[in-house]
Amino acid sequence: MKKKVALVTGGLSSEAQISYKSAKTVMNALDKNKYDVYLIDIHPTGWWYENIVGEEVAVNKADFSIEEGGEKICFDVALMCIHGTPGEDGKLQGYFDMIGLPYTSCDTATSALTFNKRYTVAVAGFGGVHVAKSLHLFAETPTSTDQILAQLKLPVFVKPNNGGSSLGISKVNIAGELAPALEKAFKEDTQVLVEEFISGREFTIGVFKSKGELTVLPITEIKTENEFFDFEAKYQGKSKEITPAEISDKMFEDLTAAAKKVYAILNCRGVVRIDFIYDEAQQKAFMLEVNTVPGQSEASVIPQQVKAMGWNLTDFYAAIVEDAILVK
Repeated sequence: MKKKVALVTGGLSSEAQISYKSAKTVMNALDKNKYDVYLIDIHPTGWWYENIVGEEVAVNKADFSIEEGGEKICFDVALMCIHGTPGEDGKLQGYFDMIGLPYTSCDTATSALTFNKRYTVAVAGFGGVHVAKSLHLFAETPTSTDQILAQLKLPVFVKPNNGGSSLGISKVNIAGELAPALEKAFKEDTQVLVEEFISGREFTIGVFKSKGELTVLPITEIKTENEFFDFEAKYQGKSKEITPAEISDKMFEDLTAAAKKVYAILNCRGVVRIDFIYDEAQQKAFMLEVNTVPGQSEASVIPQQVKAMGWNLTDFYAAIVEDAILVK
């Protein structure tokens, strides 16, 4: 009997546009001979499912069920394709835990932790992972640019502390650029991370666990036409992504070991994507951030890495779905 999969997309943040693109890729790749797939759209007006005649049907939040043709449909698993809140920050994960529905992302605690960039680097750093020096700023507690520059060396990155897709991020090279960068980041979030720039090559690595076995996907090097890997570079073709990366054995070993360590320290589950800068002078991999619901659109890295591994997306998503059901 086919399993019923709720493909959960949308979201309540500016990342919703990427969520819909991810869901389209996943929907097209899922094996319809194995799964009955229902697209669930969570957005500010409610939680909806579009039925076979094109009507929007509200999801029953008591048990996350829907009605189709007079039949009540309960799901076997939720396949997470929401980037940002409430699908990447632990909120939906907590709800699914409460109703006993398996899901394909990290658990509630890990999702909430990794959604906060500052807490992520603090925990990873405490666990022995190399991270950049940074400051955590709050909108309700103004911090002057002089105070920031007294503690951090230019250049720095200024980024919203919660969220992803490179929205609201700036690279600051001179002191006069810092105030506008902070204003831009605070438009996206009430917390901001200011992080010292690390010189080196940028890499991103997909890691997933299936049947208890941890797999590190082929490493991707990011070479951007812009000054850094911003939204335009990430989603609008302004970057070159080389998969697998052309790197030395030493770099491969360092990056692979760092990715496995981060996955273990943060108690990750399913597929995550971890971003690193590799400082060749120090021969060290510095973790930047962790994405627990990584993008799956045609422009996204994970599908590229899966294909570079010689696997197809249909088998990959099946492995993720089946593992989520097993670890319930």
